[in-house]
Amino acid sequence: MIAYQHRVRYHETDTQTFLFNARYMELADVAMTEWFRAIGHPYPGLLDDGLDPSVVKAEITFSRPAKFDDVIDVDVTCLSVGRSSFSLRFAMSRGGEPVSEVRLVYVNVDTATERSRPLPESVAQTLRGLVEPSPTAAHGGAE
Repeated sequence: MIAYQHRVRYHETDTQTFLFNARYMELADVAMTEWFRAIGHPYPGLLDDGLDPSVVKAEITFSRPAKFDDVIDVDVTCLSVGRSSFSLRFAMSRGGEPVSEVRLVYVNVDTATERSRPLPESVAQTLRGLVEPSPTAAHGGAE
């Protein structure tokens, strides 16, 4: 599901006019928030329900550069769901051509104790219903 579309702005580029590599994580973060909204779990409600996901693993593969003024589509797929974690793939493309893929593993964190805690059941059920394992699912398994 394309959860987010982003036009690369000048201040996000490096001297080559390429989208600076750290910005891909920002795009994934915004896309995650928009994806949760699209699947019926707006972020403020997630926090109220006890979901506060923290990234514990990140992998980025770059296929080709995104440049100033390019429009990037970010397609989000849930790869796995565990007791307290889940993993998402963010496939970024320009005009249907792959630009990059970001894979993130999140763990639900109790901010008071700084320890993992189970996913809220309503969120876990929604995520389980959306899991689309990839041929390389070993990249970002959840517990």
